Amino acid sequence: MSDGTAVEGAATRAREPAAGTGFLAEVWINFKRWNLKAIRNPFVVAGSIIQPIIFLVLFTQVFGGVASAAINQGPGPSINYTSFLVPAIVIQVSLVAAATSGIGLVNDIEEGMFEKVLVSPMRRTAVFAGKTLAELARIAVQVTIILVLGVLLGAHIATGLLGAITIMAVGMVFSLWFTGFSNVMALLTRDQESTIIAANIIQFPLLFVSSAFLPIAALPDWIQTISKLNPITYGVDAARALVVQGWVWHVVLRNLAVLVALDLVFGAVAVYFLNRASSAAVE
Repeated sequence: MSDGTAVEGAATRAREPAAGTGFLAEVWINFKRWNLKAIRNPFVVAGSIIQPIIFLVLFTQVFGGVASAAINQGPGPSINYTSFLVPAIVIQVSLVAAATSGIGLVNDIEEGMFEKVLVSPMRRTAVFAGKTLAELARIAVQVTIILVLGVLLGAHIATGLLGAITIMAVGMVFSLWFTGFSNVMALLTRDQESTIIAANIIQFPLLFVSSAFLPIAALPDWIQTISKLNPITYGVDAARALVVQGWVWHVVLRNLAVLVALDLVFGAVAVYFLNRASSAAVE
């Protein structure tokens, strides 16, 4: 047998599912592993919670009076700035948690664990799905904290408890595209600092050129144009509709449709890069 044939055979065996192990079992294995990894490194989890809390408290206290005038210019009932801001902080929590997903993958690469996973017979989609579900579980906890804090600070959720659960789901759907992006950056750079820089270059500018902190109409014309193409705007608008307007499904579903399309694209790209990394590891 030639060397090329041997390598090709090894690569094929590495991609085959383990005997007697189903797809869901492989997802569960990866889900547990990434949750345990997060628990053992609580600094990252705590940091991703503290930063949005600081944003929520400072923005409502410092800019609440000025911003309230901007969001209540039109006709209709007045909205307090805390209610307006809470959906934006929910999306920010989801964004930060998604960014740390790539950082966790870089840690795996640096510790040599990633190569062991790649040469294992687990399906690459199960590896990515298990890791992503672990990130979503963390996002659910963080969003719950933000929603509770927001209510304590005076926010009113028009859709009640069921709406709060739906807002959590919106945050999860939103996070998936950026989870895919941050994992792709991790696989391309294989360097923690580079992955952090790439995530920050994207997330912070996108936050401030969206509908997160002020209505789009109150922003300069050039920012309004960018905001309409900004994924953060779609996530914030879906969550904000549930907080401020109630069960306006045409608004929520329209924005979610865009986010789901982004999720599918970035998820497929992330799995592609995992498969490519797997082939390189086997060779």
